[in-house]
Amino acid sequence: MSELTTFTEGEFYEGHFDSRAYVKNFYSCPRGHSDEKDFLTFVLKCLSRVFSAGEHKGKLLIDVGSGPSIHSVISACDHYEEIVLSDFANDNRREIEKWLNNLEGSLDWKPILQHVCELEGKSPSDLEATLKQRVKKVLKCDVRLENPFSPHTLEPADCVTTSLCLEAACKDIQTYCHALHGLTKLLRPGGLLVMIGVLGESFYKVDDQRFSCLRLSQDNIEEVLRGLGLSILEFNLLPAENRKDNTVSDFEAVFHLVARKPSE
Repeated sequence: MSELTTFTEGEFYEGHFDSRAYVKNFYSCPRGHSDEKDFLTFVLKCLSRVFSAGEHKGKLLIDVGSGPSIHSVISACDHYEEIVLSDFANDNRREIEKWLNNLEGSLDWKPILQHVCELEGKSPSDLEATLKQRVKKVLKCDVRLENPFSPHTLEPADCVTTSLCLEAACKDIQTYCHALHGLTKLLRPGGLLVMIGVLGESFYKVDDQRFSCLRLSQDNIEEVLRGLGLSILEFNLLPAENRKDNTVSDFEAVFHLVARKPSE
């Protein structure tokens, strides 16, 4: 396809994003897409390291912009009583609901669950059951809004996670700053923000459909977070390998960060 001339915001996803193709292409095995070497393995390992020990725990975890995926909350589900998953696109939310309700034809997350369990010494069936029991809501969200869950108002969360959402939803740095501000407002004082994202990416593709991405640097992100008063506890990077051979995206690095909202 030719280069997109306008940024593909949320509304574009409703008619053009193939949820099942996305999961098949990027989440069918722990390594992720073959063009994005060890991208998903890195993400799952980082999330496991943050959450599996149980140091971070609480009542409520909100995952913002889940897509059709559950990978962001697998390692966290043992340690939070209630989990909210969310996405802008109706099809993405429907795929999560189908999986939660064990409906025929639902997406297969067993390879990813198995990989996480190997990292953490857990039983895949037990972990899957816990995750399905802990997810209480699957809500529509729009990170461009002051309250991403409007008209709903959620109670302050102990943890907010987001993976590969903001750079795909925000057309410019101003919108990105506004979105991050909205995410921090979802947190209780002292709450934890855990983000997965990409640096230097302008596009990614699901089959032949191209989607925009906001090019970000580590400095961009750190500046925004510190401007919002958050303390960055860790910022981990996996640089892309063989970028010239990557046909599905042009990311320079995948990042994982953990930040804390100040206590009042």
